[in-house]
This record gives sequence, C-alpha cells and structure tokens, in this order.
Amino acid sequence: MAAPIDLSGSLKNKVSRIRVSSVLNKDVKQFGKQHLLDGDEETCWNSDQGSNQWVILDFSEDVQVSEIWIQFQGGFVGKVCSLEKQDSSLNTFVNVYTFYPSDSGQTQIFKLPEPVKISTLKITFEQSTDLFGRITIYNLDIIGRSS
Repeated sequence: MAAPIDLSGSLKNKVSRIRVSSVLNKDVKQFGKQHLLDGDEETCWNSDQGSNQWVILDFSEDVQVSEIWIQFQGGFVGKVCSLEKQDSSLNTFVNVYTFYPSDSGQTQIFKLPEPVKISTLKITFEQSTDLFGRITIYNLDIIGRSS
C-alpha cells in the first residue's frame, strides 16, 4: 500500500455533486462515482466502454484549482485528458488545461500553469490505454483553495 499523501489543499469537502459519463455494466454499487473521492484504494470508479469518458464535479462555492491528482488502474488510463471549466454564458465547457498521464497505477500529479477559478469542473478522457475506451480511477483529488 502506498504511503499517505498530504491532502491539506484538498477540495474534496467542497464537492457538492459528482456526475460521470458511464459506469461499467451499470454496476453503481461496485464501480459508481461515489468511489472517486472516498480515498479508499480498494474501491474505484470504472467507466463502461467508449471514447470520451468524463467526470464532472460541482463545487459548493467557487474554488481556485491548482493541481489534479489521479490514481488510475494501469491499462485503463486516460491518454489525453482535458480539464474544462463551465462557461455559463455559452452553456458549455471550455478547455483550460490538457494533460497526458502515463500508463501507471501510481498517483499522478498534474500542476496547472496557474490556478483556475472554477465552480464546475469537467475532466474529459479523450483516449484510453484500454482498447475499449474504459477508464478506471481509484482516487481523484482536486488541490487548491476556496476563492
């Protein structure tokens, strides 16, 4: 088991709602979105197959995001990922940062060039290392501070 990670800047407690693109075999009890932020390395969110899987986090207040921490399951990793923020005037999401995880089961940290003010955040997994497009995440954390 990996050593505990310092989550002093974690914004998990500011997340008010989680939405995901899909759940493997619709088995929400075993692979549902609730496992993304639970901090338990024995549970995971597992998407179903298909390209462009995504996770949307709504925050209870505006936050300044500076880092994204993700622990994938090796072999089910997003190869091209986009961090997007909601643009309410356009009723859509706009890309603010693109990152390229390695095919690893270790926690990976992606530092944004500068903090981004967000109330709703979307992470899109445009490609996967899995031939069927599945994504598996054991832990997800958003690091930053309240605005």
